[in-house]
Amino acid sequence: MKKINRQVMGIFQKLIATLVGSLLLGIGINGFLIPNHLIDGGIIGIALILHYFFEFQTGMIMLLLSLPICIFASINERGYFFSSIQGLLISSLFIDLLSPLRTQFSVSHLMGALIGGTLIGTGVALMLQYETSTGGTDLLAKIISKAISLDIALVIIMIDGLIVVAGFAVLELQSFLYSCIAIVIIGLTTSLLGKALK
Repeated sequence: MKKINRQVMGIFQKLIATLVGSLLLGIGINGFLIPNHLIDGGIIGIALILHYFFEFQTGMIMLLLSLPICIFASINERGYFFSSIQGLLISSLFIDLLSPLRTQFSVSHLMGALIGGTLIGTGVALMLQYETSTGGTDLLAKIISKAISLDIALVIIMIDGLIVVAGFAVLELQSFLYSCIAIVIIGLTTSLLGKALK
């Protein structure tokens, strides 16, 4: 009976972490990154670039781009696959549902990068702590960090940095520079909170 109670509690905690983490992601992206024309790295960064140029729904694009990664990850980490599908679906939904926040805050590019980065990093750290993620490069970073014994924050910064460099061709210099700040803040917040929550 105690074992069942622990399992139910674990499922409940994971769901709460996914909901809160997705809420923080949605606020960070819609309230602070998009109004300042900034991007995150990874799948979210690609989704934001496509949003800026084609006005696609960010969450929906993130979902479509992340599914192949989830399927690939299921080969090595079957447990992460199911958790990440849950995280992916909920975070994608929150990102699109919270799109009205794009007109609610007016902050500088620097503050947008700092606040948005902190919110997103907190959301990612919380979800990773409970073995779930947005299913995109967060999941890929977790697998890589375990395979080659690198800190997950460093792996996230490396992957996200590659996406931002690729996005440099379509971003203005100011947006590119502040996007780099946002990505570093996301990586640092993820690492520091991840260690604090252990």
